[in-house]
Amino acid sequence: MKEYTAESIRNIAFIGHGGSGKTTLSEILLYQTNQINRIGNINEGNTVSDYSPNEIEKQISISTSLLHLEWNHTKINVLDTPGYTDFIGEVKAAMRVCDTAVMVLKSAEGVEVGSETTGTFINEYGLPSAIIINKIDNEHSHYKETEQQAKNRLSSGAIIVTFPANEGINFDTVVDVIKMKAYTYGAPGTRSVIEKDVPDSLKSQAEAYRTELIEKVAETTEDLMNKYFENGSLTEDELKLGLKQSIIKRNFTPVFALSASKGVGLNNFLEFVSLYFPSPADRVVEEGMLKGSDKPLVIKPDDKGEPVLFIFKTISEQHVGELSLFKVYSGTAVPGLDLINQSNSKFERLSQLSILNGNKRTEMPKIHSGDFGAVVKLKDTHTNNTLSSKNFSVVIKPIAFPDRVITAAIIPKAKGDEDKIASGLHTLHEEDPSFNVKYDPEISQTIISGQGELQLSLAVKRLKERYGVEVDLVEPRIPYRETMKSVVTDAEYKHKKQSGGRGQFGHVHFKMEPLPRGKEFEFVNAIVGGVVPGRFIPAVEKGVIETMQKGVLTGNQVVDVKVTLFDGTYHTVDSDEMSFKIAASQCFRKGFMEGKPCLLEPIYILEVKVPEDYMGDVMGDISSKRGKILGMDSDGKFQIIKAYVPLAELYKYSSHLRSLTSGRGAHKIKFAYYEEVPKEVEQKIVDEYKKQKEEGN
Repeated sequence: MKEYTAESIRNIAFIGHGGSGKTTLSEILLYQTNQINRIGNINEGNTVSDYSPNEIEKQISISTSLLHLEWNHTKINVLDTPGYTDFIGEVKAAMRVCDTAVMVLKSAEGVEVGSETTGTFINEYGLPSAIIINKIDNEHSHYKETEQQAKNRLSSGAIIVTFPANEGINFDTVVDVIKMKAYTYGAPGTRSVIEKDVPDSLKSQAEAYRTELIEKVAETTEDLMNKYFENGSLTEDELKLGLKQSIIKRNFTPVFALSASKGVGLNNFLEFVSLYFPSPADRVVEEGMLKGSDKPLVIKPDDKGEPVLFIFKTISEQHVGELSLFKVYSGTAVPGLDLINQSNSKFERLSQLSILNGNKRTEMPKIHSGDFGAVVKLKDTHTNNTLSSKNFSVVIKPIAFPDRVITAAIIPKAKGDEDKIASGLHTLHEEDPSFNVKYDPEISQTIISGQGELQLSLAVKRLKERYGVEVDLVEPRIPYRETMKSVVTDAEYKHKKQSGGRGQFGHVHFKMEPLPRGKEFEFVNAIVGGVVPGRFIPAVEKGVIETMQKGVLTGNQVVDVKVTLFDGTYHTVDSDEMSFKIAASQCFRKGFMEGKPCLLEPIYILEVKVPEDYMGDVMGDISSKRGKILGMDSDGKFQIIKAYVPLAELYKYSSHLRSLTSGRGAHKIKFAYYEEVPKEVEQKIVDEYKKQKEEGN
């Protein structure tokens, strides 16, 4: 493939709800532009985009695929992203590096929750956008209704560029309102397209859409607006100039009618992409920062500039190692180039460079500014890292991956696999940073977290396939807290042990009282007259702290307690630090149980976005989970419900919500505060803890 500079490159990401046809669209685009010689099929597992065994088995996209094609002397890079919410991190990464986001909608279903979710990322990244209304050949297709939904809920600048001449199962013709021509497509695989005049029955409709489009473009600049008012229209040259500027300024979102399975409408879309979508050179808005500075820096896609590469995805291939996908923001990338990883200050030398179509690599001697590429065997570089020359220490703004919505604990099935599991989990995180792993010492479990149950179960599957280790996923222990509700004026404990020779002796009196929530712990030394020598006071405090960490009621950390050491006795020979540490520990336990102990549980704020039809079911379900509804907000046809819900009730909530709302609900959670556990629930937790201790003994 020949090399392309920034002006002749278009970087687009296909985004949208699962099943909207992004992969099928990518496949037929590759065929239409002669990148492949046969059209693959998702059901047969032979598409270019979905090439991994798990994608073929599940028949869904799991990770973003990088593709490229050529049209009208332009290189079009396509990022085919997953639509399933479990893999939303892949979408965010793709949108971080693309120049235009193309939302793919299903004509029969309209704007779905996954489309709205990814639509918010368009605004987050300030991206130019376009909309493809796909599956016009569906017998229940509602093109105009879907276009109106898109205008109301995705972009007020959504304006029709192509519309169907014969919507439904016989769909084979689109009308292009810029060219004012109709285009009839042959059977899939023929690449046949016939241009003809717009049928008389559709002329008035086409002219109305064209007028709407011209009016929208005229709003782009004052000059175009004046010319439109003076002449009642724009010339072809003015329209062409205004179209690109209007898209770049996000004033105009072109809408296309298409059938990916039939290939209808493809050429019109490709023509528009090559002529009017912004190139990297048109969007010089990339802000980085000089290392060590908070001042934003505009980085121009200039081949003559200092090289700057940003790693936006990492793929681990069994026989290749780590494959790093990058975008060149400045300069050019060539094999043998030495760069510095600005995240860890380590040197990296670029080896063989490639461009990708799925898992097929084509070696390239040079990757120009604004283009995507792939490199193998970087030593210490991962997703979100910036590589740049020593003369230009710049850091590209990182991808903001979404917060977790589900967690699970990992239990190895065999002893001795811990190192392999840790290594495997680390690699999986590098491939998809929205998948996280950490060891939680408070609950003594390795916790994995991410965007959904499928994402976590696939991680377990990959551990077995790649590393030969098996694990079980279980519900994580809840990090309860223990505290006390009443003051204990005098808790006393005397530790005395004599077994021949030097004995042990420590004697303390505590006053114990609850602190306001969040104050954690306070220790006061109120000893007068040296009844407990000063050298033993730190041991007393240590004994209290260690006991608080281990817990008394249920083995969970004790918080929000003030302990005052006000009296005690000692023995000149038998007393030592250990004796007073033991005495303090036992005294604390005794006093704590006298002070009306109780359990606190973590409460999370839950935000659920659902269609109005499901609002009652979701609110009832939240109430059944001991949730407290805070309020609701309207967002188009969706309702956003906010509630406080105990963490103990949220295990696998993403799957539960999906089932409850037929896959149309989305949610996010965030820690809020700790709250006292209801007595009947607390008793069950205490009983379960005692039972586990007895079984352990």
